[in-house]
Amino acid sequence: MGYFKMPDPRRFNHTYIYVDERKEKLQKIEEKAKRDLGLLPPEESSYEERIRGAFADETTHLKRRKENGTRLSTKAIILALAAAIFLLHYLLTGQWTF
Repeated sequence: MGYFKMPDPRRFNHTYIYVDERKEKLQKIEEKAKRDLGLLPPEESSYEERIRGAFADETTHLKRRKENGTRLSTKAIILALAAAIFLLHYLLTGQWTF
């Protein structure tokens, strides 16, 4: 069914006009410093921080991937093996072509 290309919807990009990002950043720095000094009570974690990674911890295949760490893909292994064979052939024969 690839005869017709569906156009992507136009992206919504709203930029705030009356926001001073520098002022908000300074307020966050001041609040963090006051919390470190003990002048303000500790901040409760937001719901985003609590649910981040919760889905990956509950599914077995994602948990297994997270525990195993980063592995090389099959394509990368095949490419490296082909390059090694090609280099070995060049070293033995002195020719770049087969």
